[in-house]
Order: sequence, then C-alpha cells, then structure tokens
Amino acid sequence: MSSLCFLSTLLIVAHISALEFRYHSNREIENFLLQVNASNPDITHLYSIGQSVRGQQLWVLALSVHPERHTVGIPEFKYVANMHGNEVLGRVLMLQLIDDLIRGYRNNETWSLLLLNSTRIHILPTMNPDGFDNSDTDCQYSQGRFNQNGVDLNRNFPDAFTHLSQKPPLDERKLEAEVQAVIGWLRNETFVLSANLHGGALVASYPYDNSNGGSELVGGASVSPDDDVFVHLAKVYSYNHASMHRGDGCGDSRPFLHGITNGYQWYPLPGGMQDYNYVWAQCLELTLEISCCKFPPVNQLPALWSANREALLAFIRQVHLGVKGQVFDSSGVPVQNAVVEVKGRNNMSPFRSDKHGEYYRLLLPGNYSFTVTLPGHETLTQTISIPPGPDRYSAVKHDFRLQRVSATTPPDFGATATSSLHLSGSSGAGPTWTGLGVGLVVALRSLIG
Repeated sequence: MSSLCFLSTLLIVAHISALEFRYHSNREIENFLLQVNASNPDITHLYSIGQSVRGQQLWVLALSVHPERHTVGIPEFKYVANMHGNEVLGRVLMLQLIDDLIRGYRNNETWSLLLLNSTRIHILPTMNPDGFDNSDTDCQYSQGRFNQNGVDLNRNFPDAFTHLSQKPPLDERKLEAEVQAVIGWLRNETFVLSANLHGGALVASYPYDNSNGGSELVGGASVSPDDDVFVHLAKVYSYNHASMHRGDGCGDSRPFLHGITNGYQWYPLPGGMQDYNYVWAQCLELTLEISCCKFPPVNQLPALWSANREALLAFIRQVHLGVKGQVFDSSGVPVQNAVVEVKGRNNMSPFRSDKHGEYYRLLLPGNYSFTVTLPGHETLTQTISIPPGPDRYSAVKHDFRLQRVSATTPPDFGATATSSLHLSGSSGAGPTWTGLGVGLVVALRSLIG
C-alpha cells in the first residue's frame, strides 16, 4: 500500500513539474491547485474565499513554511489575477509562480527558501472565473470582461470618495458575489501588500484611482498620503520587468514615464479594488497591467513569463519595507484597534493594530514620528529611524507598550509619553516615559468612540 502511495505522489509531482504554457480552464486550475496542495501540505494551504455568481469556487493557494494560519511577525502578501475575465495572462503567470516557488523550495534554492520562511503568499489565480468562461481570444475587444451579471468588478467596490457620505449607507449585501468574497477575505486576513493583474496595457498603476476634487488632487494626480511608497513600489515592478520601465507602452497609448502612473492621472476610476484595499484594509495595492494584448497568443506565454518573473518576485519582497511589531498594554497583553499613525501621513482610515496587536507600516528608509493612541491609555509618541528591509527579508521590528491612564490622577492634557529611537535592526526596546498625562486626542476619541 505504501508503494502505491509513493507512486501516486511521484505521478502528481511529475504532472505538476510538467506545467504547460497554455490557458487552463477553470476546472484544470482547480485540479492543479488541489494536486499542488496534496503533494506539498507542509508549504501550501488551499482555501476558498467564496463563490462566483455561477457558483464556481474562488480558490486561493497560500504558500509559506506556516501556510495554514497567520504567524505573528510574518507579513501577509497577495496576488489577484483575472479580475476582468478576458484579461488572462495573470492566470498563467500565477500558476507558473506557484510552480516556481515550490520547485525552488524543494531544490533548496536560496531565493525561495528566504521568501517562504519570511512571508505568507496568497495567490488567487482567477477572481472572475465566469467572465473567463464567457471570453473569446480577441486581443483588445473580446467579451468576458464582466462577471455573469454583466458587472465590472473593478467598479463595484465601496469607494472612499463617493460612499463616505452616502445616505443611506451602502448596503454591501448588494455588491457582486466576487466583490463580497474579496471584502470578506480582507477582513479575515491582515494583508500588508498586494497587486492585481490586468491586461491591455504595460504599466504599474498606483492609488488613488479616484478623487472628489479635494486636497488629494495635485497636478492632475490624486495623491495619497503614502505616495512616495507607492511610487517606489511601482518602480520596483517596472524596473524588474523586461521592458515596462521604458514607458513606451503598447504603441497605441501615451508613454508612461518609468512605466508607472498614478491611477487617477491615467483615468478616473470609481469603485476600484486597489483604493478599497488601501483605504479600508490598510493594504497597499498596485494594479499591474502586464500585457498589451488582453489574450496573448499561446506561443508568447513563455516569453511573457520570463519578462514578468523577476518583477513578480521583487514585488513580493517589498512586503518587508518599513516597520512591524505589536502594540501591548501595560500588562504586556497585545491590544487590538490601537491607532498607529505616522506624522505627515493622514490616512482616511487610520492604520490600526489587528486582533494579534500587530501593525505593519510600509515606509522607505528614514526618520518617522509615530503616535500610538488607544482610549484609556497614554498617548505614546516615538521617533523611529527605519533602515532598508527587503534585502534582509524583514522590516525592522519594534513593539509599542502603552500605559493605562491612572484612575486617581486628574488628566493632564498637555503631557504625552515621548521617546526617540534609532533602529538598525530588530529591537524590543521600550520607550522612555516623560509624562503621566493623557493627550487631548485620546480624550476626544474616547468620548466619540
């Protein structure tokens, strides 16, 4: 019996290692993912985030040395492909990426070992399987973009610029099934970095995609508080791509300097997924347009994989930018919903610690002033010097420890806890407390929260 199991495993591995460069049907992708998971249970975990309108499973494969659940200190990363059913190259690239990561790990190749030991990578090969089933192979004008209900999924997400003041509030139950599935996914996992793969152009696009004409609108671009990080992330992809960085696009569109663009500056897009990720899920996401042809000929697929492979891997490594850690109360217990703000970055929805007390902030090297607030606790302000992280496969680690407001001491609205730290590596150093009062912001938030 054991020899039969061994032979079966060999056949599965042989099938996976012979992954063809072609367009696989939704059923073939499902079978591939099931086989990969069955033969690599130590580094893969297969799960569904929901179903399409027609009831097809939206399968996600997680790859990591701890694939089944989150590990404190290990950032969550995701790729989403085939959001538009007729933009299909992403499906092929995601299967090849899965195959490449597993083969590299099994062969003890350093690049794969480092990635899977430091990162949990989630791959959704098709967000719109129904649209794919309805698509044809025309390069630009094929049908299949929309889901089974005829809805563009990249216009169906709640939009921070149009829905914040909507009366009555948006009813999420009326959103498309695929969009509801992704929103639920974002609420279940604390993703740090993401990209969604499209076709029909060759450019890395970054938030914001939309604007309401407010202060974010600068020189025709809708500029986010983390614009410097987004530009860096977009350049990482474009300059690791074989040709995207040249910016000459596809010949029928305007050139893109460095092969990148602000989404709104390219064209306004309400209800987009990347803005939703950033504003509501504190996950920085890019939209990667990876082929001029939406449905490239099969004979071009090997070259397109080669053109994108290093860019896909380099982008994953950027999840280790900046700083990460946990927020603890005075008893050393991790706390959820502590607001972790960076001076000068006024995010529409403030970044907060998650259910593990964790926070992640993608930041370029430099000095940053952090303010951590939680009702009933002292306001903590610290200056942190952040070194480069991606090449070391880890952001700098720093934990914040809050002090509870004394019940017997009248609040001193002029004092906060402050400290300054220089972090060149992992640090668990606590702050130096210089005040015992509570900040005005905390007092106001406790009144309204």
